[in-house]
Amino acid sequence: MKMNSLKNKLKKKETTIGSWVTFSDTAIAEIMAKSGFDWLVVDMEHSALSFNQAQEIIRIIDLCNVTPLVRVMENNPELIKRFMDIGAHGIIIPMINSKSDAERAVNAVKYPPLGTRGVGLSRAQDYSLDLESYREWNQKNSIVIVQIEHIKGVENLQSIIDVDGVDGLIIGPYDLSASLGCPGEFEHTLVQEAFQTITTAIKDSSKPLGYHVVEPNVEAALDKLKQGYTFLAFGVDFLFFSINCRDKINLLRKEIIDLK
Repeated sequence: MKMNSLKNKLKKKETTIGSWVTFSDTAIAEIMAKSGFDWLVVDMEHSALSFNQAQEIIRIIDLCNVTPLVRVMENNPELIKRFMDIGAHGIIIPMINSKSDAERAVNAVKYPPLGTRGVGLSRAQDYSLDLESYREWNQKNSIVIVQIEHIKGVENLQSIIDVDGVDGLIIGPYDLSASLGCPGEFEHTLVQEAFQTITTAIKDSSKPLGYHVVEPNVEAALDKLKQGYTFLAFGVDFLFFSINCRDKINLLRKEIIDLK
């Protein structure tokens, strides 16, 4: 496998832009992969995607020379191993609340001696034709992004950041706000304080910080970049589709009215 350019950009805290894939149609993933994103996340936590569908989407993204990542359902070594085996270049792990959570995630992605991942033969290993090359690639290039989405994760942030093998962090704003008793209230004082704690801690760290601007709003994305977020998730497939549909039909109906 080739060197992972995303891995190098994460190390340098360079800005990268990705998005979320939830539709099963591989044409959607291909369109997005050819649109200029640095990486795309196959979301297995909040979608109806099957394992087989995820494999095909990963394949398409990879063939388009975009980095395919998978957000798994939970911090489960068996799940993580399977998604890495079918070709994911890295994993986003939800609800990381402690140093031990982060270590568990890294161990699940890396082979011994760096981790505890079981060795199998699948697409990632070129169906047994290239295990050694993949093993070397995995140790140097695989990506582990931990998701901070609970106040416990904020409280233990420094110990999570310091775990070897963690390549970056991404905030889960909805669950984080919910853990503070104010789901979806991102401007609430408690939520803003949590955001500030995270951004302050990450400034002096070599690890990049990420955020998912769910609605594809350019101004909102630029605001996050100004705040120091460099691993930026922008939009999600169904919102790109639904917002464009609504905007265009509303514009057309307005024009029709104006013609009368």
